[in-house]
Amino acid sequence: MTMQQAFSAALFDPQPSCPQGVICPEGSDAASRFSVYRNNVQSGLINALGSSFPVVAQWVGEAFFHGMAHVFVQKNPPDHPVMSRYGRGFPDFIQGFAPANSLPYLADVARLEWLCVQAYHAADALPLNPHILARAVATPETLEHLRMTLHPSVATLHSAYAVAALWIAHTQEGQLQGLDPRHPQSALVLRHDLNVEVFAVSSGCVAFIRLLKTRCPLGQAADYALQADPEFDLSQCLALLISKGAITDVQSVHEVRP
Repeated sequence: MTMQQAFSAALFDPQPSCPQGVICPEGSDAASRFSVYRNNVQSGLINALGSSFPVVAQWVGEAFFHGMAHVFVQKNPPDHPVMSRYGRGFPDFIQGFAPANSLPYLADVARLEWLCVQAYHAADALPLNPHILARAVATPETLEHLRMTLHPSVATLHSAYAVAALWIAHTQEGQLQGLDPRHPQSALVLRHDLNVEVFAVSSGCVAFIRLLKTRCPLGQAADYALQADPEFDLSQCLALLISKGAITDVQSVHEVRP
């Protein structure tokens, strides 16, 4: 192990120790200075998790979140220099974190928050001109053969819990009283006008959107969505995507582009 590797490993070692070879000028105590630096590094990562998962932090309280995040940080050093990417594995960690077992929906709330982080940092893309889109969807004959390109921020989540309602209640001063978190819910995440938005949608809408993202023709995607959810409303799902500027391009399956 190189000195750099030993230094990095010591930053996250549950048993604090100053790596060999670390010295300070003028006879200062290297161990105490390294301890301060180590604490600053871990505190910075814990704060980064708090910024990415504010609803989770609100739900469990500052002390619990700090303790949970501290355990995660020690086991999961950053693997990328961009801090907004740190925390990808936090939802799965929460799911296996025994002290959080009394909140079984917490991991899915964290998964939804991570989708929000990704949506915020997703690439920009202009929504399709409404007139072009209107012509493309004007007739059922052309509609079913369309392939739609969605905004890079668009993401979905299926959950056994009311994740969208929980997220909205915490971020938009909604009502938690009477909210049953055990109610299954699907969520749509996207960025519109620089703001990340979350919507509770049907399971059919999620199936439809996921198929559109694979370049599946609209008609085929709608058929599969109806199989997944007989109450799927195609016009309602499309209206939501259009109103939020989530469709950036349309192309007929018969159209060939260079």
